[in-house]
Amino acid sequence: MIVERQNNEILVRFSAGIKTSRIQTILDYLRYEELTSKSTATEDNIDQLLGEVKKGRWNRTKKELGLND
Repeated sequence: MIVERQNNEILVRFSAGIKTSRIQTILDYLRYEELTSKSTATEDNIDQLLGEVKKGRWNRTKKELGLND
């Protein structure tokens, strides 16, 4: 593995023998870290948003199944 820093980027090179699915899992995690690094959201903010999303999903599911009153 070779790690290089170029301008504002870090390049990582692996040998071809490594499974790409393993590399993708690590890259997905690093992307998550990159996207959330400047977030000011608290755990309470996230819990509130999750509750809103779940409520909306349930309402859509009820409508699709014809369970609305």
